Amino acid sequence: MGILSFIKEAGEKLFGAASTPAQAAAPDLDAQNKTAGDAIVTYIRSQGLDATNLQVSYDGTSHTVTVAGEAADQPTKDKILVAAGNVQNVDKVDDQLTVTTPAAAPTQFHTVVSGDNLWKIAEKYYGSGAKNDVIFQANTPMLKSPDKIYPGQVLVIPPV
Repeated sequence: MGILSFIKEAGEKLFGAASTPAQAAAPDLDAQNKTAGDAIVTYIRSQGLDATNLQVSYDGTSHTVTVAGEAADQPTKDKILVAAGNVQNVDKVDDQLTVTTPAAAPTQFHTVVSGDNLWKIAEKYYGSGAKNDVIFQANTPMLKSPDKIYPGQVLVIPPV
């Protein structure tokens, strides 16, 4: 549990500029935050991810998503957190998820910068670019292709 940082200008476009909670009038802020949270839940589930009692809330003022519930395992938890954070207008994810089966080793996260590719990232974390498929598999279904990463995207780097 903790706070994960993301780049709010990068990621999936789930809610447009017109519905960005920070730009809304004060009386509509709660409704817009709820709409944004619901859109993020829908996106998480569209990726084939879920958790028991999954709850997602969005605070447009701080650009923070809070994710709670119980994931079946650490890889599912990591994917839910990354899916929630790799959304435009999300700056932080407050991880309140628990795990039914805890992982033996901690997960790392990597923020993609210009010039990165999965081979370079695998070399950095594993000492071998040939292990790039481990990173790709840990980030599916959010990643559709190993070549489709972008600056600002946060990737799960699982232990090997």
